[in-house]
Amino acid sequence: MSASGQTERPGQSGRAERLSGSGQTAAGRPQPAGAGGRRGSAPKKGRSGSNFLVQGSILAAAGIVVRLIGMVYRIPLARKIGDVGNGYYNAAYSIYSILLIMSSYSLPVAVSKMVSARLAKGQYRNSSRIFKAALFYATLAGLAGFLALWFGAEHFAAAISMPYSVYAIKALAPTIWVMAYLGVLRGYFQGHSTMIPTALSQIFEQVVNAVVSIVAASVLFNMGLKSNLVFGDTEYSYAFGAAGGAVGTGAGAFTALVLFLFLLAVYRPVMRRKARRDKSGYRESYGQISRLLFLTILPIIISSAVYNISNVIDNGIFGNVMKQLKVGDQEIASQWGVYMGRYHLLFNIPVAIANSLSSSLIPSLSKAVAEKNRRQVLARISSAVRFSMIIAIPSAVGLTVLADPISNLLFSGMDNSMLITMMFAGSSAVVFFSLSTVTNAVLQGINRMAAPIVNSAVSLVIHTGILYMMLGVFHLGIYSVVYANILFAALVCALNGISIARAVRYRQEILKTFLIPALCSGVMGAAAWGMYWLCSKALGNAVSTGAAILAAVAVYFVLLIKLKGVDEKELKSMPGGTRLFVVARRFHLM
Repeated sequence: MSASGQTERPGQSGRAERLSGSGQTAAGRPQPAGAGGRRGSAPKKGRSGSNFLVQGSILAAAGIVVRLIGMVYRIPLARKIGDVGNGYYNAAYSIYSILLIMSSYSLPVAVSKMVSARLAKGQYRNSSRIFKAALFYATLAGLAGFLALWFGAEHFAAAISMPYSVYAIKALAPTIWVMAYLGVLRGYFQGHSTMIPTALSQIFEQVVNAVVSIVAASVLFNMGLKSNLVFGDTEYSYAFGAAGGAVGTGAGAFTALVLFLFLLAVYRPVMRRKARRDKSGYRESYGQISRLLFLTILPIIISSAVYNISNVIDNGIFGNVMKQLKVGDQEIASQWGVYMGRYHLLFNIPVAIANSLSSSLIPSLSKAVAEKNRRQVLARISSAVRFSMIIAIPSAVGLTVLADPISNLLFSGMDNSMLITMMFAGSSAVVFFSLSTVTNAVLQGINRMAAPIVNSAVSLVIHTGILYMMLGVFHLGIYSVVYANILFAALVCALNGISIARAVRYRQEILKTFLIPALCSGVMGAAAWGMYWLCSKALGNAVSTGAAILAAVAVYFVLLIKLKGVDEKELKSMPGGTRLFVVARRFHLM
């Protein structure tokens, strides 16, 4: 799914801007971000340069597991509460997400950024003080978010033209407070360049979420059926079922918080030992830290809000325009349920890798900036973009050519015609949302915090105008939201690319990052469809789809190596790359 000041642009001398949180000396003077390195070239990567990829891969693996669990449990949940219930839940979740962003969503990024910068200078006491100040902020922000969501539930539900989503909105309110503390803890450990605690907590969180969501949704759905009889309505069962899914979200977050508190208790002796070894001789006051924390959090809040508010805006515009076109409330909720409950669920699995890379990239870049190591800054930008595209491009192609079998395999027994059309038309969103996520992280990591805000705002304005036109003039219905969101992410990518080029004089390599993966993916897609077509003649959908996916992976891997999409050094620097290299050598590919 940004800090306030900036440092001098890497590679420039002269004009320096203030770096909030990470680039100040003990005396408070701005530090330059470093110099050296050729214009536009990506230096060679060593082990330290690729470590964030390894950490990112840990989080990516956990993210994929989390989304697979989410996919598994959402299938029985969707069958229980239906697309209408899914529509209410996802509408409520969109409102919750915005309130979460406004209160505490920025804490992991802000805390990890500030902590990693202090650790790079050996300021262990200051890193601990940042942690304590962030906990105080989380208490206030979490409480504010909880109160706003609980007491404003009716108003929010009315604003998005889904009044029955009010129960799910209220059920999500306590989760905001829990997530505030969880965000601080995750950010603190990420600032130490370890993603393992975050990865473990996400898995535990999702497992509990899955179990509680199904049980609570079933119980509350049945209660809603009784309410339907009492009040002569049809919507209470869907609304209560959606609230049950929201209860699961809160239970999962609370489980993750308990796990982190245990890890913190185990780690406290290490924190004390490091504090005693602190020889930096500089201690920041809580006033300084609070100011820097606020200045770091504020741009992240604005940037994230602008970037993520599109779902809420889309929900509101879609609901209101469709009502003007005389479409019923239940049909509106049902279409939104397919879009958010199934389409988003599928394309977000590969996007999870980009999100994970972003979480590990921000503290990594912040550390490189604090150490004035321009070569490392460029290397990490290059690695993050290339690795995300090597995954995202074939994922988009695979979801396009196998949209029908994948949808019918995962959501068997349901009407998937709308979902299949969405997947076929909208799978390119995987590429654009992956790239926009990574480039947002790059700009945050190099302290260009205003850029993501401006870029997302400009893209959002254009996106909103196009969405209105597609809905009201061309009557494309829910597909308007699909197309408009692809446009939004593509515009963010383009504008972020321009901002990064200006900030660090970086030119993105095109051939190996985009063209070769695209060519390999095209051949891979043809092979996958051919394998599925052959197998489907004699085998069931599940076996045929599995065989097609295996064929796709094999063809893409061979072509990527043969066309020099990756070389030996690059392959080994990637997560699990050493094992892949052994496989490539065994089959005489390298």
